[in-house]
Amino acid sequence: MPQHLLLFLRPAADALRRVLKERTGMDIALSPKGAKGSITLAVDTALHGAEHYRVEVSKKGLTITGATPAAVFRGVMTLNQLLLADPHEAERGRIPAVKIDDAPRFALRALMIDPARNFLPVKDVKRFIEVMAKYKYNALQLHLTDDQGWRIALKSYPQLASPQSYSAADIREIVAYAAEHYIDVIPELDIPGHTAAFLSVYPELGCTHLRNAPIKVGETVNRMLCAANDTVYTVYNQILREVAALFPSPYIHLGGDEAAVPTNWEQCPRCRAMMEQKGYKRASQLMIPFFERILSSVRATGKKPIMWCELNNIYPPADDYLFPYPQDVTLVSWRGGLTPTCLSLTAQSGHKLIMAPGEHAYLDYPQMHHDLPEYNNWGMPITTLEQAYRFDPGYGRTAEAQAHVWGVMGTLWAEAMPDINRVTYMAYPRALALAEAGWTQMEHRDWADFTQRLYPNLDELMRLGISFRVPFELSGK
Repeated sequence: MPQHLLLFLRPAADALRRVLKERTGMDIALSPKGAKGSITLAVDTALHGAEHYRVEVSKKGLTITGATPAAVFRGVMTLNQLLLADPHEAERGRIPAVKIDDAPRFALRALMIDPARNFLPVKDVKRFIEVMAKYKYNALQLHLTDDQGWRIALKSYPQLASPQSYSAADIREIVAYAAEHYIDVIPELDIPGHTAAFLSVYPELGCTHLRNAPIKVGETVNRMLCAANDTVYTVYNQILREVAALFPSPYIHLGGDEAAVPTNWEQCPRCRAMMEQKGYKRASQLMIPFFERILSSVRATGKKPIMWCELNNIYPPADDYLFPYPQDVTLVSWRGGLTPTCLSLTAQSGHKLIMAPGEHAYLDYPQMHHDLPEYNNWGMPITTLEQAYRFDPGYGRTAEAQAHVWGVMGTLWAEAMPDINRVTYMAYPRALALAEAGWTQMEHRDWADFTQRLYPNLDELMRLGISFRVPFELSGK
């Protein structure tokens, strides 16, 4: 292997070395001169798609090629799955002859964790990345701010940080570790709602009629940034610039969900004056000028915006308020039952869409009756392993009607997840099902087959000390 290629493919080569050592006991040497070896990793630009790879095992040796280094890494993860499925042969140093030509159905396969509600130390985030990478996830969304906490320390506004906030060095460590696993880390700063932690430090940036109302950080408080306060935009312009510099990801998630407009903007004298000035009939229409200014700041950093698709505020649509999201915003469908509507609207409008419907992809929902999170879980429904597996992100529609679907995301909102053990307990094994929903075409998916392939992976999670829901209930009844 030439020296430059060895460096180019170093993460995949290191991963292959770990896999072979762990599964077969073989400790291969990665030599820059290479020609003598029977193990080959290579980039083949003739392959189409950023994660298209091929694995070939024969008497001549093992070859993994990919369209990119990331694709080669995915091929190594597939080899790991093959060896995991047949441990007896693997222990003898035998790899079955096989040819695999594979590429994902969707370009994005993401999980979201929520250190804003309950902080997760850097070592736990890295551990989470390590596990998700084994199942070909390629993005991690960090929900960094919410009512319960502001979890990123910034030079521009140091007062926002708490002892449980990620420093710039922490962020760089997480991002670098994720990059070694070809995982993009997408930051989320939720605005204009879910901002109680921010407003507890800067109450003057909330609506005027609530400035003297107490905020208890750690509880959900329906407070919003004031849409008519110019200082809000000045402050967030600087925050977004600093966050953009910390995260190499092309994307920043801005939230935009569950805003308590009736108790904030509708009653705020300044917001009401702004409504009158713009001729708006409803306070929720202030989302349009609010995000026009915020999105200008995002674009100035060179990043692309992502937002939750908040249909509750705009559907059924009125003549003066039809799907107001700018064209460059990638949307995430999440509200249970409204995903078919969101899929149709975004197909018409041309917005790129991430599928995270609650009934399939909200991994904070209990997996069976009387399971965690505890009974006082705000009435969250059951989302079984089978529901997660049977998720079709295209909802059975024509190729044209789902062509704008970018991918899938499983969410792990952490109100009832005090530590990483609870996070992984809620994530797995459903995250394994969701990984397959994001990667594999529907015609190649089979629930009965999946349940059989699941067992060696559960054994592996146990061996690694990763908590998960076991024994799982297939039907959820």
